[in-house]
Amino acid sequence: MTVTETLEAEPAVAAELFGDRIDVARAFVGNLAAQGEELGLIGPLELPRLWSRHILNCAIVAPLLRPGLVGDVGSGAGLPGLVLAITRPDVTFVLIEPMERRVAWLTGQVAALGLTNATVLRARAEDVRLPNRLDQVTARAVSAFRTLIPLTAPLLKPGGELVLMKGAGAPAEVEAAAKAIRKFRLNNVQVITLGEGVLNDVTRVIRATVD
Repeated sequence: MTVTETLEAEPAVAAELFGDRIDVARAFVGNLAAQGEELGLIGPLELPRLWSRHILNCAIVAPLLRPGLVGDVGSGAGLPGLVLAITRPDVTFVLIEPMERRVAWLTGQVAALGLTNATVLRARAEDVRLPNRLDQVTARAVSAFRTLIPLTAPLLKPGGELVLMKGAGAPAEVEAAAKAIRKFRLNNVQVITLGEGVLNDVTRVIRATVD
């Protein structure tokens, strides 16, 4: 069975979410489907749900971003960083990833897709030193909220925002992170559900502002 035979058909809503960037999104999906499993970026069971579970799950977050400098921590396969860079050419992205083979993948995709608004930085989040602090930070499936806060909050400028993709346990993660929320001076911490009535699987985001 070929990749084409196992890859999920493009959902109709994809064109709505990506607009005039849909061809770039299709190219990325094709590249990820062809190389992702071999490179250890996605599991062997992900192709039949690649669009719905991964690509659209990330693209639905795009309206939460604002023009400025956004860091994607633990970018991995480019979820959500590459997807958001495709969707929001008006936003500048730094894709932060410590693993060499994933950095090579991300760098190759930035070039292949012609993404002039994205750069790749090989580093662990706690070791990142940027000339300018970030306006927003994203992450997907990296670690628990209370663990992510000390890794991500220091990267933000005052008034900067965390936009962290989470699963169904997001409200419980917020409760468990009460101490870290106070220590790193997070405000307006909320769980937002995106994609209801649009996607098969909704996307949950923990959103918070850093003083």
